[in-house]
Amino acid sequence: MHTKLTLRLDARLIRQAKSYARRQGKSVSAIVADYFHRLAGPDTAEELSPPVRSLVGALKPGRVAEEDYRRYLTDKHR
Repeated sequence: MHTKLTLRLDARLIRQAKSYARRQGKSVSAIVADYFHRLAGPDTAEELSPPVRSLVGALKPGRVAEEDYRRYLTDKHR
């Protein structure tokens, strides 16, 4: 279901948004919808590039204690 949303923006910003949308081959509404979708946070693997998606789950789950990580960084940057 689509619902209309009215935004009040500076005329210059609207021109820029329309120009950007035209270059992207999308409508301003689609650009805004994409942006709002990204604000909600990444959706699991669909937002990941194929190379990154192929790495998901490659490592065994585990916990690294903060102190261990600090020690690692201290040793690394000596």
